[in-house]
Amino acid sequence: MAEISTQNYDENQIQVLEGLEAVRKRPGMYIGSTSIRGLHHLVYEIVDNSIDEALAGACDEITVTLHKDGSCSVRDNGRGIPAAIHHKMGIPTPEVIFTVLHAGGKFGGEGYAISGGLHGVGASVVNALSEWLIYEDCYNGEKYSGSFERGKVSGPFKKIGDTDEHGLYVRFMPDKTVFDETVFDYTTLLNRLREQAFLNAGVKINFIDERYEEKQEETLHYEGGIISFVEHLNAIKHCDVINNEVIYIKGKRDEYTTAEVAIQYNDTYNETIMTFANNIHTVEGGMHEIGFKSALSRVLNDYGRKLNFLKGEEKLSGEDVREGICAVVSVKLKEAQFEGQTKTKLGNSDIRTFVDSLVSEKLSEFLEENPSVCKSILEKSLAASRAREAARRARELTRRKGLFEGSTLPGKLYDCQERQINLTELYLVEGDSAGGSAKNARNSRFQAILPLRGKVLNVEKSRLDKVYANPSLIPIIQSLGCGIGSDFDINKLRYGKIIIMSDADVDGAHIQILLLTFFYRYMPKLIDDGHIYLAQPPLYKVFKGKQTLYAFSDEERDAYIAQLGTKGVEAERYKGLGEMDAEQLWETTMDPETRTLLRVSIEDAMQCDEIFSLLMGERVEPRRDFIQKNAVYVTNLDV
Repeated sequence: MAEISTQNYDENQIQVLEGLEAVRKRPGMYIGSTSIRGLHHLVYEIVDNSIDEALAGACDEITVTLHKDGSCSVRDNGRGIPAAIHHKMGIPTPEVIFTVLHAGGKFGGEGYAISGGLHGVGASVVNALSEWLIYEDCYNGEKYSGSFERGKVSGPFKKIGDTDEHGLYVRFMPDKTVFDETVFDYTTLLNRLREQAFLNAGVKINFIDERYEEKQEETLHYEGGIISFVEHLNAIKHCDVINNEVIYIKGKRDEYTTAEVAIQYNDTYNETIMTFANNIHTVEGGMHEIGFKSALSRVLNDYGRKLNFLKGEEKLSGEDVREGICAVVSVKLKEAQFEGQTKTKLGNSDIRTFVDSLVSEKLSEFLEENPSVCKSILEKSLAASRAREAARRARELTRRKGLFEGSTLPGKLYDCQERQINLTELYLVEGDSAGGSAKNARNSRFQAILPLRGKVLNVEKSRLDKVYANPSLIPIIQSLGCGIGSDFDINKLRYGKIIIMSDADVDGAHIQILLLTFFYRYMPKLIDDGHIYLAQPPLYKVFKGKQTLYAFSDEERDAYIAQLGTKGVEAERYKGLGEMDAEQLWETTMDPETRTLLRVSIEDAMQCDEIFSLLMGERVEPRRDFIQKNAVYVTNLDV
């Protein structure tokens, strides 16, 4: 038994973090991370407080502005913050809101029946993680102001004067000592604000970006609510819809609990279900999503039997009835129980029953009154069922051949010796020539190499049965060992890093996006958990005498030429990975000490879904428009 030392461990070692010190000490506990995702979370928290005012019926316009100095402001026309001295804290109430964790009108008082903010920690956390924050509070005909620096009062709370306005203005500068990145991404914020405008029919959200010479401004205002949301989601997929009229369901269980569901099927093979609770995007779903899915499966199976689409013991699976579905499920409730600090999953079990019974009743009524729509949805579900059965047979065939057994690895895989997943890397390499170079270059202790053979399938245009027959994808599935789709199990993953290494040209970029589409559609958790990377091979070798430098862009090449002196300097353009010898490939692209890897992440699922549907889908016209519009941003074009 180990000896326990008590040296230097007494009451003086027990730390008590006062005020907002805990937030600055462990920001990830409150906003998820200090990456750009955490940065955007600051904006969401302040906007969510304004949305709570809208839910209370007190606000119908919100303006979010990105300023030239890098700060962000949010203005609403809600009620403002009560301005009197707080009865318990003995300081002005706005200072309580911005400096005390778990302070707010959402803890059993009547200020907010329904809310989505971080339960009172939102405003104070934003304040704690900002270099400075200022506010103007218009409440009951009077305007007040105050300011803070890194969570502490820097300017006194004071009355500015009388006003006819009402609402709150907050402007903050993210703290560069806290965040990895402090430049807000316009598109990410726009998508989030658009979500909020869809979810709160009638609320107008103005989004202004003043940071660049050409100011951008969007007004987001949707009277159609989540009906407009579903129509928008299908529009950005550039696909055909099966039911032209969105199926809309709304119900109320009691004074505080409501549910809204909007459904529209399209002709793609993918499902898009977005769920929200009190306007918070529950990206991991929860009880409301479970209730919706179970009702959908039950109702469509009932109608399948009733209309003789299903014979005997035939049954449509949940995957079958959700192929091509685009749905938004939004619930609002008084005591929302979220799992995790940043709220990604709803845990209220009674919501499952409520949504299940509501969708069962209302969807049955709709299908009864719209038999042609019912027939079209059932036909699509049956086609999905047949494809699923074909995929099952293909999967069973590969299993009988032992192709997906844990002990069976593809013949072309050059495996590594290490077995600890956090230490292993799998390189997916374009072609046998590059694969041979990579095999010779690698450190075989922890780096495995899989040369890709044949054409990688575009899974955006294919069902699962085609995936199991593709000679390029089967070895990848075998090598990773974690299965795909409904069989996926992250615990069986064999490599901690999966690195796509392709030539730095148009064909290489195409292979990258084909593989990323496959991972996004069939193994999305690999991306969510940060396992997918893109290698960054150099474009040029610049050399003079015995000196050799590797350039990853035209600008870097020119800088190296200037550095070495233009006389006698040569710059060689690599046409492919296979042109590099093993030593060069190791030094530039595979050595953990010197290489550059890009980790693939999904900042916004809706935007990601849109891009994959656009670039890899059936329609040529939208893809051509996208390429023409964005061609100006291409910095490395190899023709």
